[in-house]
Amino acid sequence: MDLFDQNLENNLASQAPLADRLRPKTLDDFVGQKEIIGPGTLLRQAIENDNLPSIIFWGPPGSGKSTLARIIAQMTKSVFIQFSAVTSGVKELREIIQQARDRRKFNSQRTILFIDEIHRWNKSQQDALLPHVEQGLITLIGATTENPSFEVNSALLSRSRVFVLQQHSDHDLEMIIERAIKTAFKHLKIDIDAPTIRYFASLANGDARVVLNALEFAVNSIRPDSQGKIVITKDKIKEALQKSSYLYDKDGEQHYNIISALHKSVRGGDADAALYWLSRMLEAGEDPLYVARRMIRMAVEDIGLADPHALEQAVAAYQGAHFLGMPECDIILGQCIVYLARAPKSVEVYRAYGQVKEDVKNTMDEPVPLHLRNAPTKLMKDLNYGKDYKYSPDYDWQEDQQYLPTSLKGKKYLD
Repeated sequence: MDLFDQNLENNLASQAPLADRLRPKTLDDFVGQKEIIGPGTLLRQAIENDNLPSIIFWGPPGSGKSTLARIIAQMTKSVFIQFSAVTSGVKELREIIQQARDRRKFNSQRTILFIDEIHRWNKSQQDALLPHVEQGLITLIGATTENPSFEVNSALLSRSRVFVLQQHSDHDLEMIIERAIKTAFKHLKIDIDAPTIRYFASLANGDARVVLNALEFAVNSIRPDSQGKIVITKDKIKEALQKSSYLYDKDGEQHYNIISALHKSVRGGDADAALYWLSRMLEAGEDPLYVARRMIRMAVEDIGLADPHALEQAVAAYQGAHFLGMPECDIILGQCIVYLARAPKSVEVYRAYGQVKEDVKNTMDEPVPLHLRNAPTKLMKDLNYGKDYKYSPDYDWQEDQQYLPTSLKGKKYLD
């Protein structure tokens, strides 16, 4: 590195976002995630003993995945290599593997490879890493915001420990805000009261990065008053955050978690919760027609024959949402979801159809009973097609006549 490179690095470091400049350097400084890295936990002991297995950190943005990886980098005697799944591929991985092999061969030194956003790697890229993790040449630390059950190869997943990081609590974020004011802005007169700090933390969706960068923007944007104080109010915080996005990925796990919560709230008859989860989806930009289609399913799966009008309501809500679109269709969907939640429930047809499907799979080749077959030709009549069929209007409807295949004779699916 020459003087110009050093100068560039220093400039970048000094102008890095506050969230990057204030990253904790030790486990004791790390705020939150005590269940994972608190004193006495297995992960903490493995880090402190420099005997880390391959691990995957799974958690929402701003929960500390990259920060924990950097702390490990500071504490380990292994060579620590940071690798982005977005910008690097198999070619770069092969070079790292060869270097790791040489280190182990000549210096008996281990290599830890940190892959940020590992879910961005496709199957073949992950497969290229697998044998080296399996033989212990590479210790993997993967970080992902997506469910590793779906985004990480099962073979790679089975050779790694998954640690789930939770959103920071409001209390955690309050501590982070207070620490930032006392350290990064200690040379300034920051005036922010405790209720405003609590309000600030409540708006950040548990994301430490969001809260720190918004704090920095507010401090740098507010003009000091006559006494040189930078007064941070709730209005300024709201303006700095510009909270237009929510923790919701239409293609990710959060999407499925919330639609599941919506469906189960309807099934459980909690109209308030159903309305809340519906709003979570719509306000985050979910396609209203997707939600309407799911409500049609709820109307037949969970309500069914207990209130056949529920299906009519759901279909009408779909049509209304299609005609109006967002944001006007939100009340249409809201009205329907409340109707579905309050409606009586019956899963009789849903359960019966599940049993029917199973029997159909096992009896696909079962012949139709002769008396139920149509007989438009003489040959078919000679073969006894339609023989002994009892025309229902001419008989008591309860007259004993077999309609199911012989192997299922007498089977009852419905109550």
